[in-house]
Amino acid sequence: MSAAMAAAEVGDDVLDHDPTMRALETRTAQLLGTSDSLWVPSGTMGNLIALSLHLRRGDRFLAPRGAHVLTHELGSAAWLAGGMPEALACAAGPGRPTPELVRSYNDESSRYDALRTTLLCLENTHNAAGGTAIPPDEHARLAAAARDSGLRVHLDGARIWHAAAALGVPPAALTVGVDTVQTCLSKGLGAPVGSVVAGSAEFVAEARRMRKMLGGGVRQGGVLAAAGIVALDRLEALAEDHDNAARLARGLTELGWEVDTPQTNIVLATVPDTSRTLERLRAVGVLGVPMAGRLRFVTHRDVTTDDVDEALRRIDSGQNR
Repeated sequence: MSAAMAAAEVGDDVLDHDPTMRALETRTAQLLGTSDSLWVPSGTMGNLIALSLHLRRGDRFLAPRGAHVLTHELGSAAWLAGGMPEALACAAGPGRPTPELVRSYNDESSRYDALRTTLLCLENTHNAAGGTAIPPDEHARLAAAARDSGLRVHLDGARIWHAAAALGVPPAALTVGVDTVQTCLSKGLGAPVGSVVAGSAEFVAEARRMRKMLGGGVRQGGVLAAAGIVALDRLEALAEDHDNAARLARGLTELGWEVDTPQTNIVLATVPDTSRTLERLRAVGVLGVPMAGRLRFVTHRDVTTDDVDEALRRIDSGQNR
C-alpha cells in the first residue's frame, strides 16, 4: 500500500480531477452498483454530505436505534444538515427495524405543523449492534417500505464490505433501492484515510460542491486514493477477520465472559463495569472501546490468529491476578 501511494499518478482533484482518485471512484461505484461516487476524507463527512442534500431544514429522518449517524457523528445531521432525527426500534433483530415500522410514518398527520418525514437512513453492518448484517431480501423490503412512504433512502455502508463477505453476496446486492450510500476504505480494509459517497451522477455533482463547502477537497488526492485501490483488492481477506472475531468470542466465552456470537468482525461483551474492565485490560496490553454500554473488540487485517490467542492469554492472566 505504501508503495502504491508513492508511485501514484496524481493531478489536482480540486480543479479537474486526479486520475488515480477518479479510478478509485469509478471502481467503487461499479462495486456498489451506483452511477458514480466521490472520495471524501471520512465516513462522517460522507454521511453529512448525503443528509445535507437529502434534507430540508426541519425534515425528520429515520434511523435504527444506535445508528452511527445518531450517536457518533456529534449531532452533525441536526446541526449542519438541519434534520430532526428519529430513532427506530429494532424489532427485526439487533440494528434492524421492520418495514411495517417504516411504513407507519406515512400514516401521520398531514397538518402543516406536523413533522415532515423524508428520509430513511439504514446502516449495514450496524456498528453498535455488534456488526450485524441486513440480508439482501430484508434490505430490499426496508427500501421498498421507504419508497411506499415517499421517503428517500441513504445507506451508511461504512462496513458494507463486511456485510457482503458475511452474507456471501456482492456489495451491490445490499444497495438495491437506495438513493445514496457511504462506505469506508479504512475500516477493515486498511487504507489510512478515506471514504466514498455514491449515488447518481447528479447527486455526485452536488456532493462534490458540498465536499468543497465542508473543506474536504484535496489536491494530489491520488496519493490517498492509491491506498484505497489496494484496499479494494483485499475484500476476500475480510473472511479471515470474521473467523478471528469468532475465535475471540469463543475464547472469551470459555473464560466466563458474556459475549454475543459475532456475525462479522465486531465482538461485544457485557461486563459489570465497562470503565474498570477497560483499565484492567489496558494493564495487560489489550485495548477495546466502550460501545452502547458494552465492551467492543474489533478484528481487522493487522490482527492475526496468533494475536487473538495472545489477547486471550493476557485477558485470562489479568482476571486471575
